[in-house]
Amino acid sequence: MQCTTSIADIITIDAARLIRSIQDFGRIGALPNGGVCRLALTDAEKAGRDELVRRMQGLGLTVRIDSIGNIFGTRPGRDASAGTVMIGSHIDTVSTGGLYDGTLGVLAGLEVIAALDDARLETPRTITVAAFTNEEGARFQPDMLGSLVFVGGMALQDALNTTAGDGMRLGTELKRIGYAGSEEGPQDIAAYFELHIEQGPVLEAENVQIGVVSGVQGISWHEITVHGRSAHAGTTPIALRSDAGLAACLIVQRAYEMARAIGSDQLMTTGTMRLKPDLVNVVAEEAVFTVDLRNPSGDALKQADINLLHIAEAVAAETGTRVTCRTLARFDPVIFDKRLVASVEKTAQNLGYSTRRLHSGAGHDAQMIARVAPAAMIFVPSAGGISHNIREFTSPDDLARGTTVLAQLVSGQAELMKE
Repeated sequence: MQCTTSIADIITIDAARLIRSIQDFGRIGALPNGGVCRLALTDAEKAGRDELVRRMQGLGLTVRIDSIGNIFGTRPGRDASAGTVMIGSHIDTVSTGGLYDGTLGVLAGLEVIAALDDARLETPRTITVAAFTNEEGARFQPDMLGSLVFVGGMALQDALNTTAGDGMRLGTELKRIGYAGSEEGPQDIAAYFELHIEQGPVLEAENVQIGVVSGVQGISWHEITVHGRSAHAGTTPIALRSDAGLAACLIVQRAYEMARAIGSDQLMTTGTMRLKPDLVNVVAEEAVFTVDLRNPSGDALKQADINLLHIAEAVAAETGTRVTCRTLARFDPVIFDKRLVASVEKTAQNLGYSTRRLHSGAGHDAQMIARVAPAAMIFVPSAGGISHNIREFTSPDDLARGTTVLAQLVSGQAELMKE
């Protein structure tokens, strides 16, 4: 006898509960003028982790914490050998973050679990909600560090020895906040889904409800240090200076020109710059700045990396300075599992939602999990395309639509059994 009603047909999310959950969580690390600051492994993020674990346990999930601090909450299925369906993202933020980046994917995962419980549904496969450590890379580099260690892309000890800009060692901070675990996360992942805000303007501009993410563009982060010579700003002629500040500005300008020459897919950003001695009337003896290069083409990204180094060396020769370059992070473009991508698209369309396929411009834990398991992402619109900003906002209707798609996908995958 064949059953014609699937779990996905029965499960219904509680949109009001989801919104309350997100708003309540946003009070942890809340900033005075709105937004959230929960930098990885700070006291604020510890409070977020504690609250997440409390919520997971309240839903009857088995909570495990691995050695890099990733948190896994698992709802058992009938067949332990059938693998797990994982829902994941992160709860750490940048220093001026919003309520939705990362947190949506984790709390929407808990809403899927709650909806299954509401319907008193048991699934053949287990379902795991994951919160990965240091996804943002705002305090420790590289970004997506927890998921990278989880899939074996970075040695645990190297990750633990990573030092933040404030001088703190990651492993020391992990122990301090009580999240240096010893257990393993799921090893047999049947499918991984990550719901996330778009963090860009495309879906809103085109009035599209669900973004079907086909992959993640490649990311290459560099730290460039220019070594010059300090001098008096009023007595030293420009032609006789070894001006690190000037050299840094020239490198940044020419790097932007290089990016434009490669084409519209090539992105370039300088997000940080520090001058030493940082005095208004002294020629800078040192400039340290970052360059963030991104492109969906691996070959184009490699060429941009090469071009950047040539630019830096040429500017150093022109300005009588010296440059050193350090790679902070380097991730090749990722293409998500075609079957799961098609499933996201079909599920959203069957629910009556408009869809658009697009590449993610930002990095996500999903691109790491894609190394070891089938993975896919769901995007919902970001108002004004704003993210990493206290004004980050996604409407309740869009949040509910994205979580409904997630619930359908997860419950559908959870009832599939290994042949």
